[in-house]
Amino acid sequence: MKIANPIYDVVFKYLLDDNKIAKLVISKIIGQDIEEIEFQPKENIVEIERPASGKEKSKASFTVYRLDFAAKIKLSTGGYQKVLIEIQKAKFPTDIMRFRRYLGQQYFSDKNSTVTKIKDKERRTAFPIVSIYFLGHTLDYETAPIIKVSRNYIDIATGEILKHKEEFIESLTHDSFIIQIPELKGKRRNDLEKLLSIFDQSQKESDHILNINENDFPDEYREIIRKLQKAVLDEDIQNTMNIEDEILAELEHKERQIGDLVDTINKKDKELLEMRKLIENLTKKNK
Repeated sequence: MKIANPIYDVVFKYLLDDNKIAKLVISKIIGQDIEEIEFQPKENIVEIERPASGKEKSKASFTVYRLDFAAKIKLSTGGYQKVLIEIQKAKFPTDIMRFRRYLGQQYFSDKNSTVTKIKDKERRTAFPIVSIYFLGHTLDYETAPIIKVSRNYIDIATGEILKHKEEFIESLTHDSFIIQIPELKGKRRNDLEKLLSIFDQSQKESDHILNINENDFPDEYREIIRKLQKAVLDEDIQNTMNIEDEILAELEHKERQIGDLVDTINKKDKELLEMRKLIENLTKKNK
């Protein structure tokens, strides 16, 4: 079965724009039941110039999405908690600085807080943040396709793991999930890896299309497959994927240019250091 490649931003957003699918995908990743979920997309329009016939250049616009969800999570201890879930995709290791800037904005925003009553006193508290990162590249050392970064409160003196969650700590720290898309290749060890195999790039028929076996997926994931199948026939999505290809190619070209420039600077610095040492040695001999 042919499906649109969800590694593309436009397909990724098209998939998670479906409330039911977003609820299913996110709950499977974070391993918690989601009672309600609200999509809060943030968009940036990027324009690129493309060569056209003659001397003039044409412009194409491309939308970069940051996907935020306000989720009401069912707690194992009973009751519910509102959590801000942010999902971002990275194509280059250098995207980490963009993630840091955006995460800072999330912590800073008053929209991500509410007034609650703690010990009979009203106080403005921040929603806990859960971040999910889909990486189009691999990490430097770890090869696990899905990595959970979770926090424990630990009594340093005794090593005891503390049970109660504190509003102060929850407001300033957060859990994360890192998904290394290249490491998903052939991995189907549990339900979550089966679900995320829709990102497995080893199934590519072309850059835009993956060829999957629908029977490899549990019945509860069939709606996700159907949604991605529809995206194959959507002309607007296919056109946007073409534009994304052009932007990615341009970014890769700039990454290579920056890398070559850094290598040249490092080489010149090394030559300069060796020259300084040579001058110092000659100066010492002449004294």
